[in-house]
Amino acid sequence: MSDAEAATADRPAWRFDRPDDEQPSLREVNASIAVPRTGVWFRRLFAFMGPGYMVSVGYMDPGNWATDLAGGAQFGYTLLFIIMLSNLMAILLQALAARLGIATGRDLAQACRAYYPRPVNLVLWIACELAIIACDLAEVIGTAIALQLLFGIPLIGGAILTALDAFLVLLLMNKGFRYLEAFVVALLIIIFGCFAIQIFVAAPPAGTILHSMFVPSSDIVTNPAMLYIAIGIIGATVMPHNLYLHSSIVQTRAYERTETGKRDAIKWATTDSTIALILALFVNASILIVAAVAFHDTGHHDVAEIGQAFELLSPLLGLSIASILFAVALLASGLNSTVTATLAGQIVMEGFLRLRIPQWARRLLTRGIAIVPVVAVTALYGEKGTAELLVFSQVVLSMQLPFAVIPLVQFVSDKKKMGSFAIPRAAAVLAWVVAAVILVLNFKLLYDTIAG
Repeated sequence: MSDAEAATADRPAWRFDRPDDEQPSLREVNASIAVPRTGVWFRRLFAFMGPGYMVSVGYMDPGNWATDLAGGAQFGYTLLFIIMLSNLMAILLQALAARLGIATGRDLAQACRAYYPRPVNLVLWIACELAIIACDLAEVIGTAIALQLLFGIPLIGGAILTALDAFLVLLLMNKGFRYLEAFVVALLIIIFGCFAIQIFVAAPPAGTILHSMFVPSSDIVTNPAMLYIAIGIIGATVMPHNLYLHSSIVQTRAYERTETGKRDAIKWATTDSTIALILALFVNASILIVAAVAFHDTGHHDVAEIGQAFELLSPLLGLSIASILFAVALLASGLNSTVTATLAGQIVMEGFLRLRIPQWARRLLTRGIAIVPVVAVTALYGEKGTAELLVFSQVVLSMQLPFAVIPLVQFVSDKKKMGSFAIPRAAAVLAWVVAAVILVLNFKLLYDTIAG
């Protein structure tokens, strides 16, 4: 027996490593970014910075705006606790997704295909595609609204124009993955800056904010209207397809594919995503806080549409450029979300089906599916119908969460699959609690919806 055969024979049958005959996730950029083996810690962290910020885009996309605006205008600061809770869930789940991708060399979709029977995989794939379409729906609506507010382009025209963003992603991907990450980070800086200015001007009460963020109110569960918005916030914050995305793009780093190299990569990738998601927490909380100060505290509790917020923000905050900053941040958010949705769609399709189609075709297909309902609803019901569709898309996202969260937690907590990379028992218990909370909230929403 040769040395190679002996090594293969000695490998435990339960290990979940990607076999040599399986294509790596996003193979065109897999292990394409160099990582220094030695040097100061900042250089090593900088080499791993990028995937976390791309993932954070999904936690501040246009869908978040609708739910955060509605929550702040209707209920003041109460739902800040939900934003904090969902962000902590996101930090944990994204860390688990990064661990899965680095430890096994598989993204979450490939892991599901390797472990589950075909019928289960088809269900998981369909659920994830629905989540991507719902996310794409929010991006189309958000970008179209931003184009209307800034340039006066009709909603239907703006929605159709969003199909062109497929070529933006292709251009950036052809230049290299670091260019894609740089584009995302630049737009995140714009979003962060816009809201930092608005928070400074709004001057919200710090004590009330801290209390609302860390002390939950029983009204969140007992008030059906508040619960609906709360679950929408969770759906908009903890993105199902982000778990697939993160487990793939962490593999773009050329870390050593050894146990030591993987452990080091998991540490830096987790640090990267945690820092990036704290930024997302600031943006999400800022949207709700600005809505609470400008609308709830002034008696405008019915503001739930982005267009309404744009019209009222400047006069109510007393800052002439507040509305422009709001719209610029929305446009940057919509453009940014395009990048991550495109990559997630590719990862999911290739991982579950091993089906490769040109990126431009994949992007135009998913974007076309999202554009049609937006155009139809806008034509039939106007801007109000579009706003309701935006909030509904986030609830749909929340309903898809268990289909991504449960497989992820099951994989990373199973020593027979992850070996020494399996998470500790305490972390596994916490992860299952998060999954249970998501399931309970979703069933509560479903019951309330059916019961009327």
